Amino acid sequence: MADRIKCVSPVDGSVYAVRPVAKKKDVAAAFSAAHAAQEKWRRVPLRERAKYCSAAVDAMLAMKDEIVPELAWQMGRPVRYGAGELRGFEERARYMIAIAERALSDIRPEPKEGFLRYIRREPLGVVFTIAPWNYPYLTAVNSIIPALMAGNAVVLKHAAQTILVGERFAKAFKAAGLPKDVFQNLVLSHEQTAQIISGGHANMVCFTGSVAGGKAMEKAAAGRFINVGLELGGKDPAYVRPDANMAHAIENLVDGAFFNSGQSCCGIERIYVHKKVWGDFVDGVVDLTKKYVLGSPLEEATTLGPLVKPEAADFVRKQIASALRGGARAHIDPKAFAHDKKGSAYMAPQVLTGVNHQMSVMTEESFGPVAGIMKVSDDEEAIQLMNDSPYGLTAAIWTEDAEAAQKIGNEIETGTVFMNRCDYLDPALTWTGVKDTGRGATLSVIGYEALTRPKSYHLRTKTS
Repeated sequence: MADRIKCVSPVDGSVYAVRPVAKKKDVAAAFSAAHAAQEKWRRVPLRERAKYCSAAVDAMLAMKDEIVPELAWQMGRPVRYGAGELRGFEERARYMIAIAERALSDIRPEPKEGFLRYIRREPLGVVFTIAPWNYPYLTAVNSIIPALMAGNAVVLKHAAQTILVGERFAKAFKAAGLPKDVFQNLVLSHEQTAQIISGGHANMVCFTGSVAGGKAMEKAAAGRFINVGLELGGKDPAYVRPDANMAHAIENLVDGAFFNSGQSCCGIERIYVHKKVWGDFVDGVVDLTKKYVLGSPLEEATTLGPLVKPEAADFVRKQIASALRGGARAHIDPKAFAHDKKGSAYMAPQVLTGVNHQMSVMTEESFGPVAGIMKVSDDEEAIQLMNDSPYGLTAAIWTEDAEAAQKIGNEIETGTVFMNRCDYLDPALTWTGVKDTGRGATLSVIGYEALTRPKSYHLRTKTS
């Protein structure tokens, strides 16, 4: 087992940060301290918890000027977009704080003479959050803030690629004056992570990552009878109906496919277009895609940064090459993007037509800047193709007919149905998925249910 975690920057391949892996005795001590701290924290009034969490959000936002370039160095997102993640972080955090009182209130059934009956939501204990690199603040906040608001302690293990994000969370909570050990950040290896779960140190696991990673989480938790929340990615589809606002659909779907270099679990990876508007849509998408500026994420003009590592870019290139051998057509010439270099993390965006579901680019998660577009004859064909996937995170429908969108949405196997937008999390709505996308839910009042356990009170007030 490695004794250090390295963050290798996709900007230039240099080692950006190195941190020592926590020692076994320190891990045990951290979780022991978390359990002890949680016993006191659960008794802190909800409004006091809200003050601490709100102050931590303020402290995080105050670090924006440091965080934005730090993110670019760690995972490659252009600096022009870095502040956007913090805005999303704030939106989710403040919303979950605001609804906590309602979400955590007692559930009271209809009155029954002679009895006092209610269901109370109690904290689980210690929540172990395992966060990914692609949206390192947004994904982590989904569980951290509501877990704390619910009276749990939290231990965060962040991805190696964004190892400094965990330190930012710790710094923000320290600045907020959060009681000691209620939140802790640990630098851990994959082996240590599995040992923590299998060893019974945590009462819940919140994991965002790959399907393989999710299976490892479930294997480690086997026999522990703890909640394991899994958000494992997707191959999210979009359907453009003939009545769609074409300019709006083109602009939003190109952004949904290529923002963050396509490294988004809910990014658009496959698009189905009604035959009546096929030509106009494809032409518009190709024209807009050509306007992207691929380059160093540290430069303000850059709109498309590198992928997280060269291996990730090579995987997408192989998917594209395989599709081309199978008869697909590539509409973008990579040579038009000076920074595109085979074997590097920098790759041009690509738009493919002539694709089908025998190609991995239309069935296997790409997590990169490529979108395949297929022509369909009607809603029924679009629904069949959208459901032809092992994943089910989001699906986007582009139409001016809300009734039609709802009708189609009823038939799609997915966690979220969008109309005329994509690649967005509304904290008032729960974030969940079906099939290999995982299980469990975050955000909204439903997100609090996963972070608490119900305890029923059946009190007989009259004995005669």
